[in-house]
Amino acid sequence: MTTKMLADFAANIICDDLSDKTVRMAKQCMLDWLGIALRGSQEKSSSIIRNMLVEQGEHEQATIFDGSNRKTSVANAAFCNGSASHSLDFDDLHNPSIIHPACVVLPPVFAIAETEHKSGKDMLCATVAGYEISGRAGESVMPESYFFWHTTGTAGTFGAGASAARILGLDADATLQCLGSAGTQVSGLWEFLKEGAMSKVLHAGKSAYAGVQAAYLARAGFTGATKILEGEKGFCRAMLAKPHWSKLTEGLGEGYKIDNNSFKPYACCKHAHAALYAMQVLRQKYNICAQDLTGIDIHVNHITNFLINNAQPHNPYGCKFSIQYCVAGMLKWGEMGIEHFRANTIDDPEVRDTMSKIKVIEDPAIEAIHATDTSKLASKVVIHRRDRQDLQLQVDYPKGDPTNPMTWEDTVDKFNSLALGVWNEATTSKLIALIDNLEKIPDFQVALAKVIK
Repeated sequence: MTTKMLADFAANIICDDLSDKTVRMAKQCMLDWLGIALRGSQEKSSSIIRNMLVEQGEHEQATIFDGSNRKTSVANAAFCNGSASHSLDFDDLHNPSIIHPACVVLPPVFAIAETEHKSGKDMLCATVAGYEISGRAGESVMPESYFFWHTTGTAGTFGAGASAARILGLDADATLQCLGSAGTQVSGLWEFLKEGAMSKVLHAGKSAYAGVQAAYLARAGFTGATKILEGEKGFCRAMLAKPHWSKLTEGLGEGYKIDNNSFKPYACCKHAHAALYAMQVLRQKYNICAQDLTGIDIHVNHITNFLINNAQPHNPYGCKFSIQYCVAGMLKWGEMGIEHFRANTIDDPEVRDTMSKIKVIEDPAIEAIHATDTSKLASKVVIHRRDRQDLQLQVDYPKGDPTNPMTWEDTVDKFNSLALGVWNEATTSKLIALIDNLEKIPDFQVALAKVIK
Protein backbone atom coordinates (compact mmCIF):
# COMPACT_ATOMS: atom_id res chain seq x y z
CA MET A 1 0.00 0.00 0.00
CA THR A 2 1.87 3.03 -1.29
CA THR A 3 -0.22 5.71 0.39
CA LYS A 4 0.14 3.88 3.70
CA MET A 5 3.94 3.83 3.34
CA LEU A 6 3.98 7.59 2.83
CA ALA A 7 1.58 8.18 5.72
CA ASP A 8 3.74 6.07 8.02
CA PHE A 9 6.82 7.99 6.94
CA ALA A 10 5.27 11.41 7.43
CA ALA A 11 3.82 10.58 10.83
CA ASN A 12 7.12 9.29 12.20
CA ILE A 13 9.56 12.05 11.28
CA ILE A 14 11.47 13.09 14.42
CA CYS A 15 13.13 16.48 14.62
CA ASP A 16 16.20 15.30 16.49
CA ASP A 17 16.89 12.83 13.66
CA LEU A 18 16.98 15.55 11.01
CA SER A 19 20.38 16.76 9.82
CA ASP A 20 21.52 20.31 10.39
CA LYS A 21 21.24 20.85 6.63
CA THR A 22 17.61 19.73 6.57
CA VAL A 23 16.68 21.85 9.57
CA ARG A 24 18.35 24.90 8.03
CA MET A 25 16.58 24.32 4.73
CA ALA A 26 13.22 24.00 6.48
CA LYS A 27 13.83 27.32 8.23
CA GLN A 28 14.88 28.96 4.98
CA CYS A 29 11.68 27.71 3.32
CA MET A 30 9.65 29.19 6.18
CA LEU A 31 11.35 32.58 6.07
CA ASP A 32 11.10 32.80 2.29
CA TRP A 33 7.41 31.86 2.46
CA LEU A 34 6.59 34.28 5.26
CA GLY A 35 8.05 37.30 3.46
CA ILE A 36 6.13 36.46 0.30
CA ALA A 37 2.91 35.90 2.26
CA LEU A 38 3.26 39.27 3.97
CA ARG A 39 3.88 41.21 0.76
CA GLY A 40 1.45 39.09 -1.23
CA SER A 41 -1.29 39.88 1.28
CA GLN A 42 -1.38 43.38 -0.21
CA GLU A 43 -2.40 42.12 -3.66
CA LYS A 44 -5.97 42.57 -4.88
CA SER A 45 -6.56 38.83 -5.23
CA SER A 46 -5.44 38.25 -1.62
CA SER A 47 -7.68 41.04 -0.34
CA ILE A 48 -10.73 39.62 -2.11
CA ILE A 49 -10.19 36.15 -0.67
CA ARG A 50 -9.37 37.46 2.80
CA ASN A 51 -12.40 39.72 2.99
CA MET A 52 -14.70 36.95 1.83
CA LEU A 53 -13.41 34.51 4.42
CA VAL A 54 -13.17 36.94 7.34
CA GLU A 55 -16.71 38.14 6.72
CA GLN A 56 -17.92 34.63 7.47
CA GLY A 57 -17.18 35.47 11.11
CA GLU A 58 -15.62 32.25 12.29
CA HIS A 59 -13.47 31.70 15.38
CA GLU A 60 -10.36 33.82 15.86
CA GLN A 61 -7.82 31.02 16.07
CA ALA A 62 -4.88 31.76 13.78
CA THR A 63 -3.13 34.83 12.41
CA ILE A 64 -3.57 36.18 8.89
CA PHE A 65 -0.15 37.49 7.89
CA ASP A 66 -1.23 40.79 6.37
CA GLY A 67 0.12 43.31 8.89
CA SER A 68 -3.19 43.74 10.71
CA ASN A 69 -2.62 40.99 13.32
CA ARG A 70 -6.24 39.89 12.91
CA LYS A 71 -7.19 36.26 13.23
CA THR A 72 -9.73 33.90 11.71
CA SER A 73 -10.45 30.18 11.89
CA VAL A 74 -7.52 27.82 11.51
CA ALA A 75 -8.68 26.58 8.08
CA ASN A 76 -9.48 30.06 6.78
CA ALA A 77 -6.12 31.39 7.99
CA ALA A 78 -4.42 28.66 5.99
CA PHE A 79 -6.55 29.62 2.98
CA CYS A 80 -5.69 33.33 3.30
CA ASN A 81 -1.99 32.80 3.85
CA GLY A 82 -1.73 30.13 1.17
CA SER A 83 -3.31 32.29 -1.50
CA ALA A 84 -1.32 35.38 -0.47
CA SER A 85 1.97 33.50 -0.57
CA HIS A 86 1.33 32.41 -4.17
CA SER A 87 0.07 35.76 -5.46
CA LEU A 88 3.48 37.16 -6.44
CA ASP A 89 4.85 34.04 -8.17
CA PHE A 90 7.92 34.59 -6.04
CA ASP A 91 7.63 31.41 -3.97
CA ASP A 92 9.88 28.37 -3.95
CA LEU A 93 9.79 25.38 -6.29
CA HIS A 94 10.68 21.70 -6.14
CA ASN A 95 11.96 21.35 -9.70
CA PRO A 96 11.36 17.62 -10.40
CA SER A 97 7.69 17.79 -9.35
CA ILE A 98 7.20 21.43 -10.47
CA ILE A 99 5.36 22.13 -7.21
CA HIS A 100 5.47 25.34 -5.21
CA PRO A 101 5.54 23.51 -1.87
CA ALA A 102 5.70 26.40 0.60
CA CYS A 103 2.36 27.96 -0.35
CA VAL A 104 0.50 24.71 0.36
CA VAL A 105 2.66 23.05 3.03
CA LEU A 106 3.42 25.98 5.33
CA PRO A 107 0.01 27.66 5.78
CA PRO A 108 -1.32 24.57 7.60
CA VAL A 109 1.88 24.37 9.66
CA PHE A 110 1.68 27.96 10.87
CA ALA A 111 -2.09 28.02 11.40
CA ILE A 112 -2.34 24.74 13.30
CA ALA A 113 0.85 25.34 15.31
CA GLU A 114 -0.56 28.65 16.54
CA THR A 115 -4.03 27.29 17.22
CA GLU A 116 -2.87 24.12 18.94
CA HIS A 117 0.15 25.52 20.85
CA LYS A 118 2.63 23.32 18.97
CA SER A 119 6.41 23.52 19.30
CA GLY A 120 8.98 24.70 16.82
CA LYS A 121 10.27 21.14 16.48
CA ASP A 122 6.77 20.02 15.54
CA MET A 123 6.71 22.72 12.86
CA LEU A 124 10.02 21.62 11.39
CA CYS A 125 8.89 17.98 11.21
CA ALA A 126 5.60 18.95 9.61
CA THR A 127 7.38 21.08 7.02
CA VAL A 128 9.71 18.24 6.04
CA ALA A 129 6.75 15.84 5.85
CA GLY A 130 4.75 18.13 3.60
CA TYR A 131 7.61 18.77 1.20
CA GLU A 132 8.31 15.03 1.03
CA ILE A 133 4.79 13.89 0.22
CA SER A 134 4.00 16.70 -2.22
CA GLY A 135 7.24 16.11 -4.11
CA ARG A 136 6.65 12.39 -4.44
CA ALA A 137 3.03 12.78 -5.50
CA GLY A 138 4.06 15.38 -8.07
CA GLU A 139 6.93 13.39 -9.55
CA SER A 140 4.64 10.41 -10.04
CA VAL A 141 2.50 12.31 -12.58
CA MET A 142 5.02 14.67 -14.18
CA PRO A 143 5.53 15.94 -16.79
CA GLU A 144 2.50 14.54 -18.63
CA SER A 145 -0.22 15.90 -16.35
CA TYR A 146 1.18 19.43 -16.41
CA PHE A 147 -0.45 20.47 -19.66
CA PHE A 148 -3.86 20.59 -17.96
CA TRP A 149 -3.21 20.42 -14.23
CA HIS A 150 -1.40 22.91 -12.00
CA THR A 151 0.62 20.53 -9.84
CA THR A 152 0.60 22.84 -6.81
CA GLY A 153 -3.17 22.55 -6.73
CA THR A 154 -3.22 18.80 -7.34
CA ALA A 155 -0.20 17.00 -5.89
CA GLY A 156 0.40 19.92 -3.55
CA THR A 157 -2.82 19.09 -1.72
CA PHE A 158 -1.18 15.88 -0.50
CA GLY A 159 1.65 17.98 0.92
CA ALA A 160 -0.85 20.18 2.71
CA GLY A 161 -2.56 17.12 4.15
CA ALA A 162 0.75 15.61 5.27
CA SER A 163 1.98 18.80 6.95
CA ALA A 164 -1.39 19.36 8.61
CA ALA A 165 -1.52 15.80 9.90
CA ARG A 166 2.04 15.93 11.25
CA ILE A 167 1.64 19.30 13.00
CA LEU A 168 -1.67 18.18 14.49
CA GLY A 169 0.10 15.11 15.88
CA LEU A 170 -1.93 12.45 14.08
CA ASP A 171 -0.65 8.88 14.19
CA ALA A 172 0.08 6.93 11.01
CA ASP A 173 -3.43 5.50 10.68
CA ALA A 174 -5.09 8.89 11.05
CA THR A 175 -2.54 10.43 8.67
CA LEU A 176 -3.56 7.83 6.09
CA GLN A 177 -7.20 8.88 6.46
CA CYS A 178 -6.15 12.53 6.21
CA LEU A 179 -4.32 11.92 2.93
CA GLY A 180 -7.42 10.20 1.57
CA SER A 181 -9.63 13.18 2.40
CA ALA A 182 -7.07 15.69 1.13
CA GLY A 183 -6.46 13.79 -2.09
CA THR A 184 -10.09 13.59 -3.06
CA GLN A 185 -10.17 17.42 -3.13
CA VAL A 186 -7.30 18.02 -5.57
CA SER A 187 -7.90 20.54 -8.36
CA GLY A 188 -6.37 23.34 -10.41
CA LEU A 189 -6.61 23.84 -14.18
CA TRP A 190 -4.27 25.98 -16.32
CA GLU A 191 -7.00 27.57 -18.46
CA PHE A 192 -6.82 30.81 -16.44
CA LEU A 193 -3.43 31.64 -17.95
CA LYS A 194 -4.96 32.64 -21.28
CA GLU A 195 -6.55 35.65 -19.58
CA GLY A 196 -4.07 36.22 -16.76
CA ALA A 197 -6.90 35.55 -14.30
CA MET A 198 -6.51 35.18 -10.52
CA SER A 199 -7.20 31.44 -10.30
CA LYS A 200 -3.64 30.34 -9.53
CA VAL A 201 -3.73 31.80 -6.02
CA LEU A 202 -7.05 30.05 -5.43
CA HIS A 203 -5.35 26.72 -6.16
CA ALA A 204 -2.80 27.30 -3.40
CA GLY A 205 -5.28 28.64 -0.86
CA LYS A 206 -7.76 25.85 -1.46
CA SER A 207 -5.05 23.18 -1.19
CA ALA A 208 -3.89 24.57 2.16
CA TYR A 209 -7.50 24.76 3.35
CA ALA A 210 -8.19 21.20 2.21
CA GLY A 211 -5.14 19.93 4.10
CA VAL A 212 -6.24 21.54 7.37
CA GLN A 213 -9.81 20.40 6.89
CA ALA A 214 -8.71 16.83 6.15
CA ALA A 215 -6.46 16.66 9.22
CA TYR A 216 -9.14 17.81 11.65
CA LEU A 217 -11.66 15.46 10.03
CA ALA A 218 -9.24 12.57 10.43
CA ARG A 219 -8.66 13.43 14.08
CA ALA A 220 -12.43 13.23 14.60
CA GLY A 221 -12.62 9.78 12.98
CA PHE A 222 -13.63 10.75 9.43
CA THR A 223 -12.37 8.20 6.90
CA GLY A 224 -10.88 8.65 3.44
CA ALA A 225 -9.60 6.41 0.67
CA THR A 226 -6.57 4.50 1.97
CA LYS A 227 -5.22 4.00 -1.57
CA ILE A 228 -5.88 7.53 -2.79
CA LEU A 229 -2.59 7.64 -4.71
CA GLU A 230 -2.29 4.14 -6.18
CA GLY A 231 -5.92 3.02 -6.32
CA GLU A 232 -7.78 2.09 -9.50
CA LYS A 233 -9.70 5.37 -9.31
CA GLY A 234 -7.07 7.24 -7.36
CA PHE A 235 -4.98 10.32 -8.06
CA CYS A 236 -2.21 8.88 -10.22
CA ARG A 237 -4.45 7.07 -12.70
CA ALA A 238 -6.76 10.08 -12.87
CA MET A 239 -3.83 12.27 -13.92
CA LEU A 240 -2.32 10.06 -16.64
CA ALA A 241 -2.59 6.63 -18.19
CA LYS A 242 0.85 5.42 -17.14
CA PRO A 243 1.91 6.99 -13.83
CA HIS A 244 5.55 6.90 -12.76
CA TRP A 245 4.85 4.55 -9.87
CA SER A 246 8.45 4.24 -8.70
CA LYS A 247 8.64 7.97 -7.96
CA LEU A 248 6.20 7.56 -5.07
CA THR A 249 8.54 5.52 -2.91
CA GLU A 250 12.02 5.22 -4.39
CA GLY A 251 14.69 6.37 -1.95
CA LEU A 252 12.14 6.90 0.82
CA GLY A 253 14.09 7.49 4.03
CA GLU A 254 17.38 8.14 2.23
CA GLY A 255 17.21 11.91 2.59
CA TYR A 256 14.46 14.44 2.07
CA LYS A 257 12.93 16.23 -0.90
CA ILE A 258 13.24 19.53 0.96
CA ASP A 259 17.02 19.27 0.79
CA ASN A 260 16.84 19.90 -2.97
CA ASN A 261 14.42 22.81 -2.90
CA SER A 262 14.80 25.87 -5.15
CA PHE A 263 14.16 29.53 -4.32
CA LYS A 264 13.29 32.38 -6.64
CA PRO A 265 15.35 35.54 -7.11
CA TYR A 266 12.89 36.69 -9.80
CA ALA A 267 9.16 37.32 -9.25
CA CYS A 268 7.79 35.25 -12.12
CA CYS A 269 7.23 31.72 -13.38
CA LYS A 270 10.18 29.45 -12.60
CA HIS A 271 10.26 28.18 -16.19
CA ALA A 272 11.59 31.61 -17.20
CA HIS A 273 14.40 31.63 -14.65
CA ALA A 274 17.08 29.84 -16.67
CA ALA A 275 16.64 32.30 -19.53
CA LEU A 276 16.48 35.20 -17.09
CA TYR A 277 19.71 34.17 -15.41
CA ALA A 278 21.38 33.72 -18.80
CA MET A 279 20.34 37.22 -19.86
CA GLN A 280 21.41 38.67 -16.51
CA VAL A 281 24.87 37.11 -16.81
CA LEU A 282 25.33 38.17 -20.45
CA ARG A 283 24.10 41.68 -19.71
CA GLN A 284 26.54 42.11 -16.84
CA LYS A 285 29.50 40.53 -18.62
CA TYR A 286 29.17 42.33 -21.95
CA ASN A 287 27.35 45.52 -20.89
CA ILE A 288 24.74 45.05 -23.61
CA CYS A 289 21.52 46.99 -24.09
CA ALA A 290 18.51 46.84 -26.40
CA GLN A 291 20.11 49.09 -29.01
CA ASP A 292 22.97 46.60 -29.46
CA LEU A 293 20.90 43.71 -30.74
CA THR A 294 18.84 42.67 -33.74
CA GLY A 295 17.15 39.68 -32.14
CA ILE A 296 17.09 37.15 -29.32
CA ASP A 297 16.49 33.40 -29.63
CA ILE A 298 15.39 31.53 -26.52
CA HIS A 299 15.74 27.75 -26.74
CA VAL A 300 13.38 26.01 -24.31
CA ASN A 301 11.86 22.65 -23.40
CA HIS A 302 8.32 21.54 -24.18
CA ILE A 303 6.74 22.65 -20.89
CA THR A 304 8.32 26.09 -21.02
CA ASN A 305 7.12 26.54 -24.59
CA PHE A 306 3.46 25.70 -24.01
CA LEU A 307 3.26 27.40 -20.63
CA ILE A 308 5.03 30.75 -21.00
CA ASN A 309 5.58 31.37 -24.72
CA ASN A 310 3.36 34.46 -24.72
CA ALA A 311 4.44 37.23 -27.07
CA GLN A 312 1.63 39.64 -26.15
CA PRO A 313 0.70 39.48 -22.45
CA HIS A 314 -2.04 41.96 -21.62
CA ASN A 315 -1.84 42.37 -17.85
CA PRO A 316 0.73 42.12 -15.03
CA TYR A 317 -0.05 38.50 -14.18
CA GLY A 318 0.18 37.52 -17.82
CA CYS A 319 3.63 39.09 -17.94
CA LYS A 320 4.80 36.74 -15.18
CA PHE A 321 4.01 33.93 -17.62
CA SER A 322 5.61 35.50 -20.68
CA ILE A 323 9.22 34.48 -21.21
CA GLN A 324 9.44 37.25 -23.80
CA TYR A 325 8.49 39.94 -21.30
CA CYS A 326 10.72 38.51 -18.58
CA VAL A 327 13.84 38.33 -20.75
CA ALA A 328 13.23 41.72 -22.38
CA GLY A 329 12.72 43.24 -18.95
CA MET A 330 15.91 41.70 -17.66
CA LEU A 331 17.81 43.21 -20.58
CA LYS A 332 16.55 46.68 -19.69
CA TRP A 333 16.50 46.62 -15.87
CA GLY A 334 19.01 43.93 -14.88
CA GLU A 335 16.57 42.43 -12.39
CA MET A 336 12.95 41.28 -12.31
CA GLY A 337 11.37 41.93 -8.93
CA ILE A 338 7.76 42.54 -8.03
CA GLU A 339 8.00 46.18 -9.12
CA HIS A 340 8.65 45.07 -12.70
CA PHE A 341 5.27 43.38 -12.96
CA ARG A 342 3.04 46.36 -12.26
CA ALA A 343 0.42 47.95 -14.48
CA ASN A 344 2.49 51.12 -14.86
CA THR A 345 5.56 49.11 -15.93
CA ILE A 346 4.50 46.31 -18.25
CA ASP A 347 3.92 48.51 -21.32
CA ASP A 348 7.39 50.07 -21.27
CA PRO A 349 8.07 50.91 -24.97
CA GLU A 350 11.65 49.67 -24.96
CA VAL A 351 10.69 46.36 -23.37
CA ARG A 352 7.80 45.85 -25.78
CA ASP A 353 10.05 46.61 -28.73
CA THR A 354 12.61 44.06 -27.52
CA MET A 355 9.83 41.50 -27.08
CA SER A 356 8.98 41.84 -30.78
CA LYS A 357 12.53 40.71 -31.60
CA ILE A 358 12.42 37.57 -29.45
CA LYS A 359 11.92 34.14 -30.97
CA VAL A 360 11.06 31.21 -28.68
CA ILE A 361 12.26 27.86 -30.02
CA GLU A 362 11.22 24.49 -28.63
CA ASP A 363 14.57 22.76 -28.85
CA PRO A 364 14.86 18.93 -28.76
CA ALA A 365 18.29 19.25 -27.15
CA ILE A 366 16.90 21.34 -24.31
CA GLU A 367 13.93 18.99 -23.97
CA ALA A 368 16.34 16.06 -23.71
CA ILE A 369 18.06 17.73 -20.76
CA HIS A 370 14.78 17.84 -18.83
CA ALA A 371 13.83 14.32 -19.89
CA THR A 372 17.16 13.02 -18.58
CA ASP A 373 17.13 15.04 -15.35
CA THR A 374 13.87 16.65 -14.22
CA SER A 375 15.72 18.90 -11.77
CA LYS A 376 17.06 20.84 -14.79
CA LEU A 377 14.62 23.43 -16.15
CA ALA A 378 17.21 24.56 -18.68
CA SER A 379 17.09 27.23 -21.40
CA LYS A 380 19.59 28.71 -23.84
CA VAL A 381 19.67 32.38 -24.82
CA VAL A 382 21.26 33.50 -28.08
CA ILE A 383 21.68 37.26 -28.60
CA HIS A 384 22.15 38.46 -32.16
CA ARG A 385 24.11 41.73 -32.10
CA ARG A 386 24.36 44.45 -34.71
CA ASP A 387 28.12 43.94 -34.84
CA ARG A 388 27.45 40.27 -35.65
CA GLN A 389 29.36 39.18 -32.56
CA ASP A 390 26.57 36.94 -31.29
CA LEU A 391 26.45 35.89 -27.65
CA GLN A 392 24.93 32.77 -26.17
CA LEU A 393 24.61 31.04 -22.83
CA GLN A 394 22.85 27.86 -21.78
CA VAL A 395 21.78 27.65 -18.16
CA ASP A 396 20.82 24.34 -16.57
CA TYR A 397 20.67 25.61 -13.00
CA PRO A 398 19.74 29.28 -12.53
CA LYS A 399 20.35 31.19 -9.33
CA GLY A 400 18.24 29.70 -6.54
CA ASP A 401 18.60 26.05 -7.58
CA PRO A 402 20.41 23.69 -5.17
CA THR A 403 23.60 23.71 -7.24
CA ASN A 404 23.49 27.52 -7.53
CA PRO A 405 21.84 28.31 -4.21
CA MET A 406 20.45 31.32 -2.47
CA THR A 407 22.05 31.45 0.97
CA TRP A 408 20.31 32.09 4.28
CA GLU A 409 21.59 35.66 4.05
CA ASP A 410 20.11 35.98 0.56
CA THR A 411 16.76 34.84 1.94
CA VAL A 412 16.98 37.29 4.85
CA ASP A 413 17.54 40.10 2.35
CA LYS A 414 14.61 38.92 0.25
CA PHE A 415 12.40 38.64 3.33
CA ASN A 416 13.25 42.17 4.43
CA SER A 417 12.63 43.57 0.96
CA LEU A 418 9.13 42.09 1.03
CA ALA A 419 8.12 42.32 4.68
CA LEU A 420 9.27 45.85 5.45
CA GLY A 421 6.39 48.13 4.75
CA VAL A 422 3.87 45.54 5.92
CA TRP A 423 5.52 45.24 9.32
CA ASN A 424 8.14 47.54 10.82
CA GLU A 425 11.84 46.77 11.13
CA ALA A 426 11.62 45.77 14.78
CA THR A 427 8.92 43.22 14.05
CA THR A 428 10.64 41.79 10.98
CA SER A 429 13.91 41.40 12.88
CA LYS A 430 12.10 39.48 15.60
CA LEU A 431 10.42 37.26 13.03
CA ILE A 432 13.78 36.39 11.48
CA ALA A 433 15.13 35.49 14.92
CA LEU A 434 12.01 33.45 15.71
CA ILE A 435 12.42 31.32 12.58
CA ASP A 436 16.19 31.08 13.01
CA ASN A 437 15.75 29.63 16.51
CA LEU A 438 12.56 27.69 15.90
CA GLU A 439 13.70 24.39 17.38
CA LYS A 440 14.04 26.15 20.75
CA ILE A 441 10.40 27.35 20.78
CA PRO A 442 8.14 25.23 23.05
CA ASP A 443 4.88 27.02 22.13
CA PHE A 444 4.57 28.79 18.80
CA GLN A 445 1.42 30.68 19.74
CA VAL A 446 3.12 32.27 22.74
CA ALA A 447 6.29 33.06 20.78
CA LEU A 448 4.41 34.58 17.84
CA ALA A 449 2.22 36.72 20.11
CA LYS A 450 5.35 38.29 21.59
CA VAL A 451 6.60 39.22 18.13
CA ILE A 452 3.43 40.68 16.57
CA LYS A 453 1.69 41.98 19.69
